[in-house]
Amino acid sequence: MHRDETILAVPMCEAARRLGLSQRTVANLVSQHQLASLKVGRRRIIPVLELEAFIKGDHWPGRTGRTEALQGSSGSTE
Repeated sequence: MHRDETILAVPMCEAARRLGLSQRTVANLVSQHQLASLKVGRRRIIPVLELEAFIKGDHWPGRTGRTEALQGSSGSTE
């Protein structure tokens, strides 16, 4: 049986692989609020839509909207 699975978010190591960057670079982008992420338990995941926006150039500091919506009431992206 084939199940259509759409992956909505990936761990930081997979985000780094998809972007062709190091994990340290991705972690720096997250800590500088240039790439939005979500903390789930002890893990940090990055929405695939955020990776696409980053590639399109919609990742500059001060960006509003989706970043704040992703962070929600959890606040920190550390």
